[in-house]
Amino acid sequence: MPAEVRIVEVGPRDGLQNEKAIIPAADKIELIDRLSATGLRSIEATSFVSPKWVPQLADAAEVFAGIRKAPGVSYPVLVPNLQGYERARAVGASEVAVFTAASEAFNRRNINASIDESIERFLPVLERAREDGVKVRGYVSTVLGCPYQGGVPLADVVRVARRLHEMGCYEISLGDTIGIGTPGAARTMLRAVAAELPMTALAVHFHDTRGQALANILACLEEGVAVVDAAISGTGGCPYAPGASGNVATEDVVYMLHGLGIRTGVDLGRLIETGRWLAAKLGRSSGSKVAQAGV
Repeated sequence: MPAEVRIVEVGPRDGLQNEKAIIPAADKIELIDRLSATGLRSIEATSFVSPKWVPQLADAAEVFAGIRKAPGVSYPVLVPNLQGYERARAVGASEVAVFTAASEAFNRRNINASIDESIERFLPVLERAREDGVKVRGYVSTVLGCPYQGGVPLADVVRVARRLHEMGCYEISLGDTIGIGTPGAARTMLRAVAAELPMTALAVHFHDTRGQALANILACLEEGVAVVDAAISGTGGCPYAPGASGNVATEDVVYMLHGLGIRTGVDLGRLIETGRWLAAKLGRSSGSKVAQAGV
């Protein structure tokens, strides 16, 4: 297993995008600033998608401009196309992320395009990012199953991940969008992708719908993956994936990693405080088991 793991905190974007009540920009800014103070090195700040599709993130420019950029911390933002990329660059974003799925059916429901069409849409983003010296992260959703088509062939996961990497994405996040995976399936999927791409270019992203996320992460750590996506307080879900619950809680991931003797650079106490603060803002208890139990 790796001696050190980088956590990519996706709470401010993936975690909040599914919330029904609109959260004030000031609270989003404070959340990111609090997360910056925990020692996290990668915090996905927001998404420059159309406000029509994700009203919760209509304040993307205001939020990104308002956060304190801590030294040594990256603040990637999601962009669906060149227009979103230009909006992100206008407020100073220096890392972006693009997204597609390994499932044709999910892509059709999510962005009304086939896998190949979705990739064509963000080819101009990769070209501009290369010219601008901007890092690009790639997301592949539904790597272990799809709410519309069911099983997703491993060959499709490998093909999409390889394509993103060849296009210039420095890191590919492999996402179990509906939280259907188990450790054996997660390990098999990761091995298949790692046979084509360097393990250093891979990250894992598990939703905890069926309580399997930590076990899945452990299985992938044993294969050598060293980047894990997680969301503070277990926030999240997916508006295009019926039944998908929140992401695995960052607090729980950090607790497990520290228990394994793996370095994260994260202050767990501050992280728990931040998760409880966010849960209070959202009007519910924290989705983190560690936060509920205390350390």
